[in-house]
Amino acid sequence: MSATWVLATDARGLVAAIAAARGAGGKVTAVAVGPRELADAAAAAGPDDVQWLLPDDSVPAEAYAAWMADAAEAAGVRILVSTAAPAARVLLGAAAARLGAAVVPGAVGLAVEGDAVVVERLAIGGAVLETVTSLGPVAVIFAGEDVPSPEAAAPVAELPAEVAAADMRVERREPATGGTSGVRDAARVVSVGRGLKAREDLAVVQGLADTLGAEIACSMPIADDFGWVAKERYIGRSGQHIAPRLYLALGISGTPQHMEGVRDAKVVAAVNNDPKAPVFRTADYGIVGDLYEVVPALIAALKK
Repeated sequence: MSATWVLATDARGLVAAIAAARGAGGKVTAVAVGPRELADAAAAAGPDDVQWLLPDDSVPAEAYAAWMADAAEAAGVRILVSTAAPAARVLLGAAAARLGAAVVPGAVGLAVEGDAVVVERLAIGGAVLETVTSLGPVAVIFAGEDVPSPEAAAPVAELPAEVAAADMRVERREPATGGTSGVRDAARVVSVGRGLKAREDLAVVQGLADTLGAEIACSMPIADDFGWVAKERYIGRSGQHIAPRLYLALGISGTPQHMEGVRDAKVVAAVNNDPKAPVFRTADYGIVGDLYEVVPALIAALKK
């Protein structure tokens, strides 16, 4: 059986990624690039062992992409897994290029059948579960839901300090300004998804947010694909992680990637015209209906 490496630059989603890597059989090694706390989190997430690289405080994890590619090639790794963390994806991409591996995003399951690596992944915004196979090396970006941590911790081996890094430096760190902090700190957040038909219709959503004293947020397609809302307001695994008292999802299907961003919300409410939308499995309150009809009704009720 081929060894599998799970690349980590932060601990979010790491337990689930390692659990998925177990589906391929063989040894599972977590390669952690970050502080000791990350190495300990990786060790507790269920791998067979942890290879830990401690970067200089002024060197970002992405600077080790070339080293990661060389190390993966030297180890003959056939399967690479990363979380959705941006830096982890950079390391994965560099290693995948060196190995000639196919990159598969949105993975939720992993297995080996004969000589083929079988990956289950979410497609079409999470509406379809697709199964792909590859006879060559595979690099997958894991997108499944978190699972409980195992009890036992794996051994941690610190990699030598002389590992080469690209000539990249973090010059300064400062708090972000603008809409990001407003979404992070808001007690109430109104978030919109693909159920919104046009950019100008954001005025309707803004009206509800103003009535509630809430911040506006969105699902990934609204920010990344359409550009209707600033990317700093995208909620999800690779976006903002928030914990408002109220999270109101309008026209959002509720894929695992999105809902991970609000798993600490006190109350989740949803409006969707599809009664089978996944968001209703998580929401505390739900309305099956057209947001263009429900939102004005909510505004009217709140103003009373």
